[in-house]
Amino acid sequence: MVIKKTNTHPKVAFGKNAILLINLGTPSSTSKKDIRKYLKEFLSDNRIIEVNKYLWWFILNIIILNVRPAKTAKTYKEIWMHELNQSPLRYYTIQQQKKLAEKLSKRNLIVDYAMRYGEPSIKDKILELKNKGCENIVILPLYPQYSSATIGSVSDAVFKTLLEMRWQPSIQIIPHYESNPFYINALNKSLEKNISSIGWQPELIIASYHGIPKRYFIKGDPYHCYCHKTTRLLKEKFKREIPFLTTFQSRFGPEEWLTPYTEETLADLAKNKTKNVVVICPGFASDCIETLEEINLRAKEVFLKNGGENFFMVPCLNDSSDHIKLLFNLVKKYIDD
Repeated sequence: MVIKKTNTHPKVAFGKNAILLINLGTPSSTSKKDIRKYLKEFLSDNRIIEVNKYLWWFILNIIILNVRPAKTAKTYKEIWMHELNQSPLRYYTIQQQKKLAEKLSKRNLIVDYAMRYGEPSIKDKILELKNKGCENIVILPLYPQYSSATIGSVSDAVFKTLLEMRWQPSIQIIPHYESNPFYINALNKSLEKNISSIGWQPELIIASYHGIPKRYFIKGDPYHCYCHKTTRLLKEKFKREIPFLTTFQSRFGPEEWLTPYTEETLADLAKNKTKNVVVICPGFASDCIETLEEINLRAKEVFLKNGGENFFMVPCLNDSSDHIKLLFNLVKKYIDD
């Protein structure tokens, strides 16, 4: 029997590696339709909302998604980069991807980004990278402090994608970096630089992190501990004799979340004669609605209305050179031969 040789086998791309940065996500525009789509995906994640799924389906689809999109759209419009038609989170994530790619340009690597909620999705990007020949993909979730609701959720989305793939790439997920020396150094340099530029001395530095429901912590989520660890290390690194306080923001719903709450703390401080406050948000890799609107607009207004005089929010690390250096050092050990 003679076997005929044919050239019918499809061409297969191979031999490449990739870094995939993953941020929380953003609506595609400030329209109520896009906001609704984004909120539905975000609030349908079982890692975010751990309640009875049938009850939550009713609350989400019948109440929240009919009321909240208009309010959220108005909020996004306050911080939207209208000239680019992008949210700040998308803009800075793209800049992080581009600058990290430049730093890694001499290696056989593709550097890309995805969003946990919204576009481009994790699934689409992993499939795209695999089709480009990426046999090894390093996932870097842009969340310094681990939480089930953030890095745990990213991991779920990655593994769900792999479940649907016949030919899977090798995947490595960088878990968290709340105490990485490059991270603490970048925060410290940013804090020192910004305080030196404002022309007044803060009485207190508040490190405000995104909150989670208290019951998640009681069930074993380590996020609370990692946030306090970051604040402690930053305080040890910072040379000025200014006290630090850790608070939590972005509460949603009626149940108790991690305390103390940022806005309530600022109101109480102002009422008790604290006049000058600096806020830094170490848990956010990019400025976004939680920093630019919730802290730099709303929380600032609360502080000033209650008697405060000077308020300053330190920008996130965004696409600063120290942040890119951190990202490079986080992925370096996974890509070196």
